[in-house]
Amino acid sequence: MILHRRCNLNKSLFQKLVLAAVIVVLIIVFWAFDLGRYLTFSFLKTSLDGFKTLYAEHRVLIILIYFFIYVIAASLSLPGAVILTIAGGALFGLLTGTLIVSFASTIGATLACFVARFLLRDWVQGKLGDRILQINEGIEKEGAFYLFALRLIPVFPFWIINLVMGLTKMPLWRFYWVSQLGMLVGTIVYVNAGRELAKIDSLKGIVSPGLIASFVLLGFFPIAVKRLLAIYRGKRGMAPAEADILSKEEKDGEL
Repeated sequence: MILHRRCNLNKSLFQKLVLAAVIVVLIIVFWAFDLGRYLTFSFLKTSLDGFKTLYAEHRVLIILIYFFIYVIAASLSLPGAVILTIAGGALFGLLTGTLIVSFASTIGATLACFVARFLLRDWVQGKLGDRILQINEGIEKEGAFYLFALRLIPVFPFWIINLVMGLTKMPLWRFYWVSQLGMLVGTIVYVNAGRELAKIDSLKGIVSPGLIASFVLLGFFPIAVKRLLAIYRGKRGMAPAEADILSKEEKDGEL
């Protein structure tokens, strides 16, 4: 039994080391070859006509390459997600662009969440102790509402949410579909901006204080609704047994 446990620990450690090595190599390649220059607003504007020509000649291939690049960039938390999203709108249009970007960004985010969970959760839990338990309790209490609100508010960086959620006990499937729904509004905004790329001189033309404020209000809306429902039930004088049943039904209804 002890030997079996040691074998499992060694196997898990080896898998973590291999995954960490692959991630480090990819990040080194990204920075060593200055691949970030291809994920800038100026490069996108000057190269758009060439990309459109390639897309007209090789539609499926270009979509697959774009999808792969987006997933890798999102999973490694590399800079350029906004540029890639705008490029999706410029190349593929609103409907197709939104569909491709939505799935690519969510798959990439889920991979990033998994990597953070696989590589870092045990270490972080050892460092934070009871504090990580409080975070998990918050996730259990608010459930999908909490992540949905974070995804709607663009003031929280994309990669930080993936990392933090990877350190919690939220199921990956729930993380995936809540993220896809929560990021959909922002995805549509940026993809639509890509369609008007010729009229935009910088990213400031897309992200305005008013737009961010709207996202913030929209992000807090689901949690506010849940709190108001709890207050309403409290005023009705709901019996404890009835409250427990409803609470269980709510959890069963969450992803």
